Amino acid sequence: MAGKPCPRMSIRAAARIAAASLLCLLSLLPAAAASDVRIKDIADVEGVRENQLVGYGLVVGLNGTGDRLRSAVFTRQSLIGVLERLGVNTRDQERQLDTRNVAAVVVTANLPAFARSGSRLDITVSTLGDATNLMGGTLLVTPLLGADGEVYAVAQGPVATGAISARGAAGSVTRGVPTAGRIANGATVEREIPFRFADGQSIRLSLRNPDLTTARRIAAAINRATGAMVAQATDPRTVNLSLAGRDAVGFLAEVEQLRVQPDQIARVVIEEASGTIVMGANVRVSTVAIAQGNLTIRITEAPQVSQPNPLARGETVVVPRTNIEVDDQAERRLGILRGGVTLDELVRGLNGLGVGPRDLITILQTIKAAGALQAELELR
Repeated sequence: MAGKPCPRMSIRAAARIAAASLLCLLSLLPAAAASDVRIKDIADVEGVRENQLVGYGLVVGLNGTGDRLRSAVFTRQSLIGVLERLGVNTRDQERQLDTRNVAAVVVTANLPAFARSGSRLDITVSTLGDATNLMGGTLLVTPLLGADGEVYAVAQGPVATGAISARGAAGSVTRGVPTAGRIANGATVEREIPFRFADGQSIRLSLRNPDLTTARRIAAAINRATGAMVAQATDPRTVNLSLAGRDAVGFLAEVEQLRVQPDQIARVVIEEASGTIVMGANVRVSTVAIAQGNLTIRITEAPQVSQPNPLARGETVVVPRTNIEVDDQAERRLGILRGGVTLDELVRGLNGLGVGPRDLITILQTIKAAGALQAELELR
């Protein structure tokens, strides 16, 4: 509809609306969906893991944004070595090499479990010298090594940084990180890591968040579904499964779809840098009385100019005027926070005190110091 412009909304207001909408949607979810989760979402099969790969290579084709060969000795030596392997001898003219189109980089990748020869991997490329931008560059053939020093993949391809960098005579603009980039499907697996969990007589599940109650619930759910004692919780992190002649793949496929209710310790996580507070569902507070207030002193300077009568002799002077206001927030009274309440009642009680996140962090720390917070307090 034309005529009346739409009002602008601040970023902070939009963030508050988005957070409120998210909390509203979460409150509408069924209770079972919020409590019961699949075993595959809280536990991993022991031994099935990724392996980190790393390699050293050269990125060429840069538009004058590469390493300075005079200062980056490793880049110069690497470039001479690559040219020699391609049949170009530059050892005698080493001092005359002066190009800014080459950059030495470190290439990293994760080799997933059961990756087969010929599979493709995404890789990350990061500068090692004083190159300023990898945009438009191409990574030359780079072997990727594992922790044992063996080559497991080979990487090559054009680098995509996703950053914007522009420079002029009097200023520059940079968005993102132009000295690091990615190559989608930029590496090919050359060596497989042998692993066959089907050869053993048992398989162990490893919980991502160790907990005795959760481990016992997983074992009970598996035994109840199979009708036999095939699962046993050996420690807070491990559940041992007996194959007993079963097909390992099919058995695990059925086990990982079973649902259990994970338990968690009462914990309050506080990130002071951003003022973020996250409380677990089992957090409880004993009955306490809380009084919170801040002393605010506001000093305002409003100098005035005093001018003499034009008929009289005098000088124009500046007369200082200082206004001091003191606000001790005396209207805030002592508040009672009842004990044994649920998380919802606890949040409403703390919000009823009329304090912000920063003050709430101090209040929670003080309640913990008083011994009334029945939860683990974790500061980050």
